[in-house]
Amino acid sequence: MWRRFGPVIGLFLLAPFFGEFVLGNLTLSELPLGVLLAPMYGCGALLVRELGRRFGGGWPTMALLAVAYALAEEGPIDQLLWNDSYAGHDYISGPSYVPVLGTSVAAIQVVIALHAVWSICVPIAIAEAFTRDRRTTPWLRLPGLTVVGVLWVAGSLLVFYGNYVEERFMASPAQFITAGVVIGALIVAAFAIRGRRLAPMAGPAPAPWLVGGFGLVATSLYWAPNNLVTDTLSFEWIGVAIWFLVVAVGVFAVSRWSRRDGWDHRHRYALGAGAALTYVWMSFPVRPETGGSVTVDLVSNVVIGTLAVLILWLAWRRVHNGPSATSTVNGFQSAP
Repeated sequence: MWRRFGPVIGLFLLAPFFGEFVLGNLTLSELPLGVLLAPMYGCGALLVRELGRRFGGGWPTMALLAVAYALAEEGPIDQLLWNDSYAGHDYISGPSYVPVLGTSVAAIQVVIALHAVWSICVPIAIAEAFTRDRRTTPWLRLPGLTVVGVLWVAGSLLVFYGNYVEERFMASPAQFITAGVVIGALIVAAFAIRGRRLAPMAGPAPAPWLVGGFGLVATSLYWAPNNLVTDTLSFEWIGVAIWFLVVAVGVFAVSRWSRRDGWDHRHRYALGAGAALTYVWMSFPVRPETGGSVTVDLVSNVVIGTLAVLILWLAWRRVHNGPSATSTVNGFQSAP
C-alpha cells in the first residue's frame, strides 16, 4: 500500500512545502493555512505529473503544464496578477506594467518562476527521486486521477472564494478570458509536443553535481536582485532581462545535456535540488506575506530550511543507490 500511494502522498505534501514554506512566504505558525492550500498545490502537482507521465510527454509536457498551472493560480484563482493591493502589497504597478494586460511583465515572470519551477517541477523531481522503478510511470489509475482533479478544483475554488472575501477584488471579464486563452494554449502545446524527438548529441552528460550547481547558480542569479536590492523598482527591467537570460540559457543547456550519454534520474534530481537550495537561502531575506515577528520568521526559516536539506539528502541517497540506466523520451533521456 505504501509503495503504491507513498509517492502520491509525498508529492501532495512537497508541493505546498516547497511552494510556500521553504520560500519563507509562510511560517511554522501558519501551518493551518498550508493545509488549506495543499489541495490546490498538491493536487495541481499531481495532475501535472500524472498527465505528463501517462500520455508520454515527459518533462517537456510537464514543464508547459506547470506554466499553465502557475498562470491559473495567480490569474483566475487568486487574481494576484491584476490586484494592485493583494495582501496589502502592490506587486504589479512597476516600470514594466502593461496597461492593456492590467499587470506587469515582471509580475508574470515571478509567478511563472514561483509556481512552475518551485511549486510544481521541483517537488516532482524530488518525489520521483524517492522511487526506483516508478520514476517515469503513472502513480494513479483513472479513478485516482479523477479524485485528484476534483480535489484540485475544490481547493482552487476555496482559494478563489477566500481571496475574494478578504480582498473584495474581481478581475474584468476580458482579463479572465485572456488568461483562459493563454492557459488553454499552453495545455494544447504541452500535449502537441509529445511526439517531437530531438536528435541525441555526442559526448557524455556533465556530472550530476555540476548540473545541480548550475541549477543553484542560475536560479540564485535571478532571485538575488529581487531580494537583496532594496529599491527593486529601479532594477525591474534589469530583472526582466535577467529572467529571459536565465530561462534561455537554462533551456538551451538542459536540452543539450539531456540528449547526451549518461543523462538520467540523478541529473534531474540534481537540477531540482539546486533550485530547491536557492529557496533555502532566499527564505532569510524574504519576509512572510502576512508580516509578523522577525524572530518567528527566523526560527521558521532555520527549522524549515533544515528539514528541506534533510529531504534533499535523503533523496540524494535514494538516487545515488538506485539504477542509472537511461532511455530517450521526447529528446530528453529518462530512467525507465
